[in-house]
Amino acid sequence: MVDTSSFAGATLTIDLGAIKRNYRRLTEMAAPAETGVVVKANAYGCGISDVVPALAEAGAQTFFTALLDEAIAARTALTAWPNARVFVLNGYQPGAASVMASHDIAPVLGSLSEIAAWLADGAQGAPALHVDTGMSRLGLETGDLGSDLIDRLMTQSPPAYLMTHMACADTPDHPKTFEQLVAFAALRKRLPNLPTTLANSAATIAGLAKDTDLARPGIALYGGRAVNDGPNPMEPVVRIDARVLQTRTVKQGETVGYGAIWKAPRDSRVAIVAVGYADGYLRAGSGGHGRPTGFAAIKHTRVPLVGRVSMDLIALDVTDFAPEDAAPGKTVELLGSHVTVDDVADAAGTIGYEVLTNLGKRYERIVIDTEKDT
Repeated sequence: MVDTSSFAGATLTIDLGAIKRNYRRLTEMAAPAETGVVVKANAYGCGISDVVPALAEAGAQTFFTALLDEAIAARTALTAWPNARVFVLNGYQPGAASVMASHDIAPVLGSLSEIAAWLADGAQGAPALHVDTGMSRLGLETGDLGSDLIDRLMTQSPPAYLMTHMACADTPDHPKTFEQLVAFAALRKRLPNLPTTLANSAATIAGLAKDTDLARPGIALYGGRAVNDGPNPMEPVVRIDARVLQTRTVKQGETVGYGAIWKAPRDSRVAIVAVGYADGYLRAGSGGHGRPTGFAAIKHTRVPLVGRVSMDLIALDVTDFAPEDAAPGKTVELLGSHVTVDDVADAAGTIGYEVLTNLGKRYERIVIDTEKDT
């Protein structure tokens, strides 16, 4: 098959060095707790086969995925780290014990039916035990802890962790966080011999991991904003540089793109760029609905998106730039140090998680490590 990646409309660059530096920052925030890592959804779009070894090099020993196939991919990437632990957050499905055992993977058990299936299958290993403290998503009800199944689990397959998940840690001082912490403290008294984990990225940054045994950040590893207010202490990980296909003159009053939603307020120069929603550049970033439009960067300066994001193309108003700065063949930064993943998310009315996990497959994908490469 002919390799046409160099002719792609844009280049997607993943910096493993930035991920490792973010991990070390989070490790400092979580200490003395261990810092595990969440690598679900293909490591938040960054590539599980590349990210997992990089995080292991940085010292991570505990990995969380959502699905079993992701866990197998993580374990495969951990060949050089056989003592690393891999957990499946979405629980246990009957009959999966042999597959999990052969790959040294453990589930996060979140219901009595999962515990019953785990025990009935004669499963080996140390799962995590997830108890809901107010998220009302996955997890055992508090009353389930009185079940004989819990006693059998403690005897036959003692859990590695007692776990819960924080619903509102991304909003500082949200009362829900305090309620969950109180509920979890009561759980710890009922199951005093189990190591504990509750801190996602936001809770880790807030210092809530320090009184537990394991933090498990996700989005912050990949440079995304974990806490809604205040600066983001994490380093950008992902960069997208997109190619200008054409630059055209649009007269005052003429429109650009589908729906004619943008009308030139002056004679303008518009650069047509080879990225669209098929590449994961969200159509909602076209602006409107009370949100500002999206933007790119040229020579470290922001340039606004105009018109509607289409499947393969976006348009940028480059009137205020020198013609050579946005000429066909030049590139513009759609994501990186001057246009963060959260800038893109804010323009689309969503969150950085969605931007990263929607990164498309049409980019020329380049993986670097700024701690190794020059």
